[in-house]
Amino acid sequence: MGEEHQIDLGNLTAFDPHHQFLSLPDNREDLVKECIAHGTKLIQAVADALFNLPSTEDASGPVVPLPPPSTKLPREKPLPKPKPPTKWEIFAKKKGIQNKKKDKLVYDEQTGSWKRRHGYDRVNDDNDIPIIEAKMTDEPGVDPFAKRRSDKKERVNKQEKNRLHNLKEAAKVGALPSHVQLAATALPITGTQTAPRKVSKDELQNVAGMAATSTASGGKFDKKLAGEKPPKHEKKYRKFLPVVEGSGMGSLEKQQSDKILNKLMAKNSREIFNVGKAVDMYNAKSDKKRRNQQGKSSSTSSKLKVKKSPYKNASKKKPTSKGKSK
Repeated sequence: MGEEHQIDLGNLTAFDPHHQFLSLPDNREDLVKECIAHGTKLIQAVADALFNLPSTEDASGPVVPLPPPSTKLPREKPLPKPKPPTKWEIFAKKKGIQNKKKDKLVYDEQTGSWKRRHGYDRVNDDNDIPIIEAKMTDEPGVDPFAKRRSDKKERVNKQEKNRLHNLKEAAKVGALPSHVQLAATALPITGTQTAPRKVSKDELQNVAGMAATSTASGGKFDKKLAGEKPPKHEKKYRKFLPVVEGSGMGSLEKQQSDKILNKLMAKNSREIFNVGKAVDMYNAKSDKKRRNQQGKSSSTSSKLKVKKSPYKNASKKKPTSKGKSK
């Protein structure tokens, strides 16, 4: 307990029963600001009281055990009503049978391993038995595997029948489970039984129309019941252009395409065709072509001229005459 506030650390709440406004705020914004300011003081009081409690260190940080709550808070939903006992519970109580908790795993002698008592890959599964021993009471010509499957179906159907019977008994008392109450239309979530409301003709027509138009074709190819009216189509129908082009409606697709293309060309004409860039490219190509032509003409003229040797003979050799010695 604090001097000004009542603090309940078990619920992590703080109360100020003696708070009063000095002057009533003129507008809602000032009232909200003052409430937030006073609420901040209460939260700070709770935090101060938490830090005064003894704490222990943990890997994630300091841990504070909270004291038991001192304020009893009301429930949002009423207390659930006790369920009526089932047939088996009544029989077990009369015979003095007590439920014993069984182990989930059981040793399977056939496979030599531990398996689940119920469910998939359970112990003593009928599908794992390849051979069934015949008994003296078995009728000749009866398939024992088919008889075992039929007996299992009968047991499942009987169990389902008993479950529905238990739900009916619980519905009389108003103690149905919450998930069953949500699915039931005649029973509200509180568990009190009320008389079923009569559905009007308009509601039935709306539900039937929603079910009919829920198919991909919108109920166009569904069979109609006797006296059933066609569903109302409140929205607009989608209009599609014909696939084959023609002179009438078939030319609309071409007109729409031309209209969109012209609009795009007019809007982004500068981005599509850059005049400055095109002129620069044209000038560069023409300059390159001119240089190539000049290079070809210079090469042909050089071929026609006589090439002079770059080196000249420094001294000419005189012809020598060889005479016969007399």
